[in-house]
Amino acid sequence: MSNDKLLVNITRNTIVLNILLSFFKVIVGIFGRSSVLIADGIHSASDVITTIVAFIGVKIAGKSDDEDHQYGHEKLEPVMSKLLAIFLFVTAVFLAYNAFKNIQAANYSEPSVVTLVIAVVSIVVKEWMYRYTLKGSLILESSALKADAWHHRSDAFSSVAAVVGIGGAMMGYFILEPIVTIGISAFIMKISVDIYIESVKELIDTAVDSDTLKEIKFIVNEVNGVLSIDLLKTRLHASKIYVDIEIGVEESLSLKEAHCIAESVHNQLETKNKKIKHCMVHVNPVKRT
Repeated sequence: MSNDKLLVNITRNTIVLNILLSFFKVIVGIFGRSSVLIADGIHSASDVITTIVAFIGVKIAGKSDDEDHQYGHEKLEPVMSKLLAIFLFVTAVFLAYNAFKNIQAANYSEPSVVTLVIAVVSIVVKEWMYRYTLKGSLILESSALKADAWHHRSDAFSSVAAVVGIGGAMMGYFILEPIVTIGISAFIMKISVDIYIESVKELIDTAVDSDTLKEIKFIVNEVNGVLSIDLLKTRLHASKIYVDIEIGVEESLSLKEAHCIAESVHNQLETKNKKIKHCMVHVNPVKRT
């Protein structure tokens, strides 16, 4: 399956499921007297928006380089991820705020059994959507899809809160419903902050992690003719990596021979690490001792 088709499938399937879930949760929550299920339904509806935003981000990021964007469009994807993180955070604040209001007003009611059934079904469906979207994000190397996957999982946790809250209310512990909702909201806020920080790293030319750096050095040192690595700089470009490197080669080599070694370093890095979008190699003359 092509990347474009995979993206379209993920977007279509998750949007349809979210629309159905949000509709049933809100309707059942209203008639079943469950405020936490209504809030959970609103959370599911928000997933429709985040999925659309993620889809737009991945599509734009996949566009080829052009005259106005000679380094590509990949950075538009973490921009979308930041928007998703903000939206996720606001959703969590909304859920917590409503829960606090219910506690202060002692606005409790006993939910019906059907609300519990819908909440359990939501957990199963949303966990599947999380795993489905996360798998696609790994294949497409997409931070926006990964953020969207976590939005699905946050909805699954929200549904867990709904089950606990509804179950507690049905047993007479009415305050348990809003208290659990506040706890889940705090977790969602943490996830949104993590996603936001990760997207910022992809926008400000953060260096690669130590394991990736070791891999790059190993690949370069394996190239025949490389005597030393004099300088190595890396920077994240959304989900891609740019590498600037200076290598030392025997000073007696001809320009053509030195160029061939540099070209080999360039090709080996871009071939063996698919995340490296471009590698710039500079050659320094070194006298053997």
